[in-house]
Amino acid sequence: MRPEEWFFIEVQEECLGSATACRRLRPGASGKEPGCERGGAAEAGQESRCIQAAEGSSAEPRPVPEAAVVMGGVCRGPLLLVLQLAWGLVGGQVRYSVPEEAKAGTVVGRLAQDLGLEAGEPEARRLRLVSQGRRASVEVSGASGALVVSSRLDREELCGKSAPCSLRLEVLVERPLRVFHVELEVTDINDNAPIFPATRKNLSVSESTPAGTRLPLEGASDADVGANAQLSYGLSPSEHFRVEEEDSNSRSKSLFLVLTKPLDRETMPIHRLVLAATDGSRSPLTGTVELVISVLDSNDNVPQFSQSVYIVVLPEDALEGTLVVGLNATDPDEGSNREVIYEIDTVIPPSASSAFSIDVKSGEIRLKGALDFETVALYELQIKARDQGTPPLSGHCKVVVEVLDVNDNAPEVWVTSLSVPVPEDAAVGTVVALLSVSDRDSGANGRVRCTVWPSAPFGLVSTFAGSYSLVLREALDRERVSEYEVEVRAEDGGAPPLRSSRGLRVPVSDVNDNAPAFAQAVYTVLARENNAAGAELARLFARDPDEAGNGRVSYSVSESGGGAAVSGGGWRPASSYVSVDAESGRLWALQPLDYEELQVLQFEVRAVDSGEPSLCGNATVQLFVLDENDNAPVLLPPAGGGPGAVSAVSSASGADSGELWAWATWGAPAGQVLAKIRAVDADSGYNAWLRYELWEPRGKGPFRVGLYSGEVVTARSLEEADGPRQRLVIVVRDHGEPARSATATLSVSLVEGAEAALGASGSGSSGAVLRQAEGGAAASASVTTTNVWLVVAICAVSSLFLLAVVLYGASRWAPRAAVLSGAGPTTLVCASEVGSWSYSQRQSRSLCVADGAGKSDLMVFSPNFPPPAGSAEKETHPEAPALLQTSKT
Repeated sequence: MRPEEWFFIEVQEECLGSATACRRLRPGASGKEPGCERGGAAEAGQESRCIQAAEGSSAEPRPVPEAAVVMGGVCRGPLLLVLQLAWGLVGGQVRYSVPEEAKAGTVVGRLAQDLGLEAGEPEARRLRLVSQGRRASVEVSGASGALVVSSRLDREELCGKSAPCSLRLEVLVERPLRVFHVELEVTDINDNAPIFPATRKNLSVSESTPAGTRLPLEGASDADVGANAQLSYGLSPSEHFRVEEEDSNSRSKSLFLVLTKPLDRETMPIHRLVLAATDGSRSPLTGTVELVISVLDSNDNVPQFSQSVYIVVLPEDALEGTLVVGLNATDPDEGSNREVIYEIDTVIPPSASSAFSIDVKSGEIRLKGALDFETVALYELQIKARDQGTPPLSGHCKVVVEVLDVNDNAPEVWVTSLSVPVPEDAAVGTVVALLSVSDRDSGANGRVRCTVWPSAPFGLVSTFAGSYSLVLREALDRERVSEYEVEVRAEDGGAPPLRSSRGLRVPVSDVNDNAPAFAQAVYTVLARENNAAGAELARLFARDPDEAGNGRVSYSVSESGGGAAVSGGGWRPASSYVSVDAESGRLWALQPLDYEELQVLQFEVRAVDSGEPSLCGNATVQLFVLDENDNAPVLLPPAGGGPGAVSAVSSASGADSGELWAWATWGAPAGQVLAKIRAVDADSGYNAWLRYELWEPRGKGPFRVGLYSGEVVTARSLEEADGPRQRLVIVVRDHGEPARSATATLSVSLVEGAEAALGASGSGSSGAVLRQAEGGAAASASVTTTNVWLVVAICAVSSLFLLAVVLYGASRWAPRAAVLSGAGPTTLVCASEVGSWSYSQRQSRSLCVADGAGKSDLMVFSPNFPPPAGSAEKETHPEAPALLQTSKT
């Protein structure tokens, strides 16, 4: 194709008060691309056209005649027709400019004229536009051949942000067929206000963001171009924010929201600002967006308690789980920054850390353990409330728990000093123990009253507060009470009162204030004669109520307290007969006792304790020697002045040692006493009670013997048939067991009366004839010895009789002693013609035994000692009891 040449054609149809000059500059003139340069805004009805040479031509535009230039914006001169000097073979190009939003029917340009068509040709040659795929919004008027606006022109819709906005149109004419290229430029007007992407923009800014921080913003967009799209921004008044634009290397500007002052979410959590964007046209349009700035919380506030100190009063008997106090801490932050967790930081005292618990969520403090006012009266709990921020912040408060005392502690009694044992001779007022009394409660609950039980012999004396002395108020006697159980009782002043007690054992120590005392002042001891040496006679016991050495008794026979006169004269001390064991009090014989030598031995036994100084007690012991049948009867010579006979003593076996002679007259009546056999027994009682029996001749002879008198009498009248001489064997027996006896032989000569008288005168005063068979001198000596013993026996028996009477009376009117030494059986007391004595059983009775008048008395009585076993049976015998013997040991 031929190079196109540009022609500038200005068609002026009318001037509406302002002119638009369109001037085509040569390329070389200004160095710019060929184009259309306008000095002002094109109004409706004004047209500027640039005609370019045929499309495809690379030639520069031709010079435009100077007549075609419109100067000063004024349409001058007639219609200028710029003829194209050379049309290309394929056609040319026309360029028009029209403002957007031009009304439908607005003439854009006279296309037919500009193409050089004559009137009528456009229609004849069918001048028309050929669409290139999009709506052109312009059309060619068929009659006039003008290019007019057919529909709404919106530059932003057609070209968007592209500038300039040119529409390429193809125009066809026929006969011949030719194609013309028309370029329609749609110019921008300020018909679009700035638009933000959204009407509301939400931003989040942490309150901890420092001042000067820039927050990028998305600016507004304006569909217009050029100055209509040049935007400026403004922000509603705020002390915390401002808007700032920044040029960058890119074509667009960066928009920032700058923080000018630190934020505080707790003061204003949300900031609402309006950002306005204004374009640069003369009639600016504005677009706005609401900036909603949410201040993000930062953990910049500590939890706060409603009180810094909480004071709670709890009784010490509060149950486990009791609510102490409910705490509440608030945090003005939000989210996890305001979620508070409670914990007990410290507890004073530390030992009570387990007494309380706290709910980490609700802040309730509850009692976890038991309270004890006496241990801790005041608790201080440091409570920490910690939020969940990062880092977490903590608030603190103090909870003071005052424990109220209740009477839950009984008084306590302590023995601080105890002086035991207490001597029984301790003085009244002696301090026995020091006591300390306390009550862990306070006030009236801790006031204590003390008493002591029993009230005697001890008492309490208050020395100072809480201290007492247990003192002696009465004299002590260990022998009466050896130990005291003392109870100290304490009672507090609570309601109800609580009580406690402390027991004390107070032993009383012994002092040697009691002498040994025998159970009896006088002990009667019965011992059989002929006992073995060392035989136990009795056991003496002296009681000393003292203890240990003070009560340990030793026994001894008093040297100055007794003895006995022995037969034959002389005095022998008691220690020669008896001895007492120092420890056991056993009384034993040193030698065999002989009743015929010693009937009664009276002495004192002394009991001495081992105390310092030692005390002693005495008891009198009366030792009665009981007779044993150890002596056979002894025949005595006949008494002077009466019928008699010479006696000869024989042994127990009956062997004769001599004969007695007596004379009897023929015809002597019955009952005539011929002779009297006299005998004595050194024993006493039954053992000395003699009976006489005619041993020969047996049967009914002319003579008989008095059973107890020994008188030989005629049983009948003597006759010559009886013979001149009678020989009588007489046995003298005692009542002992076994019985001992002696025999006497009496020869009786029967004579006439004259012989009898002669025999009597020849014998002198004796009235009997002595015919000594043998040993006359020996018989005289025996008789003398027997008389001496008889006198001694009579004196001894008389003394014993008086003593027995005294003892018997004492046993009747004096209380019975608890102990009687000498456990042997009792014996009889008998008074015979020889006056011998012994002891008998319980009852007293008189017995007369003889042919006629009583010649001997038997008295049976009981001394002051318990009867032996079997005595009751013996008491029932009606006859005279047999002689009893003590066992020989």
